[in-house]
Amino acid sequence: MFGLLKPCAHSAARHGIDPSAWQTHLCGLCLGLRDGHGQLARAATNTDAIVLEILTEAQQSTPAARTAAGPCPLRGMRRASVVAADAPGVRLAATAALLLAAAKIRDHVNDGETARLARRPLSRVSNRWQAGARASAAPLGLDIEPLITAIESQLRLENSPESTLDELTSPTQLCAAELFAHTAILADRPENADALREAGWHFGRIAHLADALEDLDADRAQGHFNPLLATGTTREQAHSLVAESHSLLRAALARVALDRVATIRWSLLDPLRGVVRELGRTAGIAHTCATGACRTSGATVADIELSTLSNQQPWQPGAPFTPQPGLEPPEPPQRPNLFQGLGILCTQYCTGYACCATHTRPCSGQRKDAWINRCDCDCGDCCDCDCCGCDDCGGCCDCGGCDCGCDC
Repeated sequence: MFGLLKPCAHSAARHGIDPSAWQTHLCGLCLGLRDGHGQLARAATNTDAIVLEILTEAQQSTPAARTAAGPCPLRGMRRASVVAADAPGVRLAATAALLLAAAKIRDHVNDGETARLARRPLSRVSNRWQAGARASAAPLGLDIEPLITAIESQLRLENSPESTLDELTSPTQLCAAELFAHTAILADRPENADALREAGWHFGRIAHLADALEDLDADRAQGHFNPLLATGTTREQAHSLVAESHSLLRAALARVALDRVATIRWSLLDPLRGVVRELGRTAGIAHTCATGACRTSGATVADIELSTLSNQQPWQPGAPFTPQPGLEPPEPPQRPNLFQGLGILCTQYCTGYACCATHTRPCSGQRKDAWINRCDCDCGDCCDCDCCGCDDCGGCCDCGGCDCGCDC
C-alpha cells in the first residue's frame, strides 16, 4: 500500500500544475509527522496518504498555508516551501500514515518476516504509532476506532479458510473510504462525503489487489499469505476487479465538487490509470492502439499460466508452493532484515543517494531507479488523448468499453 501513486512530472505542465507540487505535499507530510510524533515517525511517510492532503485542499477555495522548510538530503540540500504541518489535510494524512505503518509493521511481525530479536521493539513502535494515530484523529473529529477494529480483523480473516476475496479486502476498503470521506468534513464540504466515501472504497480495493498482484510470485514461492492464492483468484480475475474499481472510482469523483480538478487528475486519476495498465501487463494482458482505438489481447504465456492455475485448489496458509512444469516463478528479491534495512535507509535514503542513483528498497529488497529518473506515467502509452474519465472527451478514443484502464 506504500507508493501506489506516483504523479508524472512530465504531464504536470499539461494540467497547468507546478511539477514541484507533489514534493510540496510530501515534505509537508514528512515534517508534520516529525512535529507531531517525533523524528522516527518520519519513517511512516506514505506517499499514498498525500492524496488526503490534496483532496482536502482541492475542495477549498484557497490552498493550505505554506511554510519554509530547511535543507534536506532528499531535496539535494535545498530549501523549499511546503504545506504547513498544522494544515488539516496534513494532519489527516499523518494520521493515515501512522495507522497504515503500524498495521504494516504488525503484518510483518505476524508473518514471521522479522528477526526474533526485532519483534518486540517493532511491536512497540507499532503500538506507539497506533496510539499517535488515535491522538491526532481526535482533534480532527475523525472516529478512528472502527478503522482500528477493521485493521485488527485482517489477521482473523486471513486465518479463516472460508474468507472470500471481498471479505479480505474489506478492511482496507473501509479505512480508505472513511479517510477519503473525512476530507470533505475538513474542507467544510459535507455534501461531497458520500461520493468521496465511494471513491475511497474503490481506491482501497485497488490498493489491496495491486499489492497482492505485485507480491504474488514472491508469496507463492515463500509460502506467505496472499489473498489471490488463498481464494483461488487468477491474475486476470484480479485485474478485472481492479479495472472495475478504477471505473467506479472515476465515476464517484465526477460527482465531487472540486475547486481544483486538474490537481486531482494529475495526482490521483492519471497515476491510477498507469497502475491499472501496469497491473494488466503483470496479468499478461497486452494493450495496443490502432488509429486511436484501444485494443486488449491476452498474452500467450499468461493464457497458459491462467489455464493451469484455474485447475489448482486455493492455497492454504503455511502450505508449500509446488511450481507447475514450465512455469517456474522468477526468483523473488531477498528482503533485507531489520538491520540491513536500517543500513539502507541511512546510507541510501538519508544521504540523498536514492535521488540520483539506482538503489535498493529497504523493505522489499527490490532494485529501483533513481527518483529523478523514475516515471511510471505511461507517457505516450495506449491512446494519448487525455480524455479518460471525463465527461467531455467526445469519443476521441473510441474504446468501446475495453478493459485496459483507459475508461473513456
